[in-house]
Amino acid sequence: MTDANRPDKNRPEDAAAAAGAPESGAPAAAGADPAAPAEFVDAEATDAASAEGIEEDELTVQDILDAADLEASDPSSEHLADLKRVTAEYANYRKRTEANREIERERVTGEVVKVLLPVLDDLYRAEKHGDLEGDTAFATIAAKLRASTERIGLKPYGSVGDVFDPTVHEAIFQMPTPDIDVETVGDVVETGYYLGSSLLRVAKVVVQVPSDG
Repeated sequence: MTDANRPDKNRPEDAAAAAGAPESGAPAAAGADPAAPAEFVDAEATDAASAEGIEEDELTVQDILDAADLEASDPSSEHLADLKRVTAEYANYRKRTEANREIERERVTGEVVKVLLPVLDDLYRAEKHGDLEGDTAFATIAAKLRASTERIGLKPYGSVGDVFDPTVHEAIFQMPTPDIDVETVGDVVETGYYLGSSLLRVAKVVVQVPSDG
């Protein structure tokens, strides 16, 4: 070998060739950083290959059921407070629903019963005149009608001698009376009615008022 072809270790390219470095045209390892040392590239490739073989633990249906059973048997204080709150809200909702349903039922029933009030007024006047005495057919029909309305919650009120109450009585006439100390119902012109707890119609009455003469 001539001196011209002999490698000179003082030249960088000859020193790299002597150390076993790949030539400039040789392909680099896949995924390797060309600037990284060979030992680091091999370590990264080994870690990636190992990670591909690891499977993470998956959450199964049985795991969920076991957690639910554990929570049901020993609930946390936070979940127990939420359960109590939801239970109380549901109880209040049921009470409101029942109350609203009863109010609506009374309202609908009241609209129907109002149609019968003039008939009941006629029966009241007939009774005052003595037309419902005995076992007549008219008296029997009147008794059945009154019983039917009472079964649906209709209750008449307003009688002679009751203390006058402006919240449930409508005074259509005042009659001075010397023998009384408080305002009193002297006569009932139109009977009042309650439907359940609701005031369906006020009673129209003649009021006796105290008088010095």
